[in-house]
Amino acid sequence: MPAALVLGLTSTTGAGVFLGLAPAASVAGRWLLPAVVVAALAALCSAFSTADQSRALPAAEGGYGYIRHQLGPWPARLGASAYLLGRAGVAAALAGMAAAYAFPENRTLVALLVLVCAGVLAATGVRWSGAVLLLVGLVVFAVLALVVVTCFGVAPPPAPAAPPVDEGFTSFMAVAAIMFVAFSGFERITAPLRGDPVHSVRTLRVAIPLLIALTLGVTLAVAAAARHQLGSARLALSPAPLRDALLAADGGWLVPLDQFGAVVAALPVLVPVLGGLRRTLGGLASNGDLPVRLAPTAGRAPALDLVGGAAVAVVVLFVPPATALAIGACGTLFYYAFTNASARLLLHEDRTWPMRTACVGLGLSVLLAMSAPIVALLTTAVTTLVGAALLGLGGWIGARSRVKQVPPREGRTSDSRDGDFLKQE
Repeated sequence: MPAALVLGLTSTTGAGVFLGLAPAASVAGRWLLPAVVVAALAALCSAFSTADQSRALPAAEGGYGYIRHQLGPWPARLGASAYLLGRAGVAAALAGMAAAYAFPENRTLVALLVLVCAGVLAATGVRWSGAVLLLVGLVVFAVLALVVVTCFGVAPPPAPAAPPVDEGFTSFMAVAAIMFVAFSGFERITAPLRGDPVHSVRTLRVAIPLLIALTLGVTLAVAAAARHQLGSARLALSPAPLRDALLAADGGWLVPLDQFGAVVAALPVLVPVLGGLRRTLGGLASNGDLPVRLAPTAGRAPALDLVGGAAVAVVVLFVPPATALAIGACGTLFYYAFTNASARLLLHEDRTWPMRTACVGLGLSVLLAMSAPIVALLTTAVTTLVGAALLGLGGWIGARSRVKQVPPREGRTSDSRDGDFLKQE
């Protein structure tokens, strides 16, 4: 179990803690802390669903494969489109986060360099050893602990008056939608990528709730510290909340450590995010929704790595990190809505957790996604529908081409009725 926790924690502590606090506070700052709890509950139910489906369908291509097996090709195409958009948004936000902390004056260039570095690691199949992951986790949590202690140990400066905003139920759920990203790395242990360790049911029974609980505790502590030192108004405007909180608390000497911690936190999360993009694209190719020649061969898929990396690079170039994070959160939530819906159909013997957890996860995923900031919601809705339509068209073209390639029966000419019939199919 310790290995699963280390792997999970290094995959969850990233953009949500270092970057997500600002866009969440800009929506409804006073709801920041309670909204994190709702996001944790949605993540917990979704983690249960993916863990059960991964055990029941070990050969499936991640969430896309689960949805296709349980719900059919069109829900799978919708879920895959939402997933690809969500992962691209989160990956762009992670790269932008590392750049905003370490080199804010050259954010775009550094973000692209971070993305290239992570892409090379993901494409070459590099796996972090347990010792390296433990070291990464210790560094990140030490930096976060210093931030929390410093912010609470120094009296905050007078905070400017916050502008009046609508902080009703919709705003509360929008904050929870954005902060869902802080927990979305749980798939590293519930639906492992190729080469990742597969954990037993006994381990996951304890590791999943403990992972979400620890991530919740860390996120609440850091969010409370940043909000205490900056106030909701300043926190909402900060491109690097933890760095600005340290500066406000006269902890400028800690800023280099904070910058280092942001970069160290980004890479272990960014690599599996890009790996998840490749797995889903590979599943689409294997099932004919993308050209079959793109399907992975012997675990390698250079074309898919280039496609996924190029998509993330486009988001980095044209979308600010905070907006990319909101889009990534919305797309990821829609994907988990489909994943939870497919988990509801598992047989009783394939379940570790009761069906009602999938029902709760489905409801919360839809509610949070529909409450996301309007730009993120519209972008996700349009991209998901257009992406599913294109994948459906690709599947239809692929099916037609495969039928046309079927050879005629022996003793019959290619222009016989059988051949015409095959072509019409």
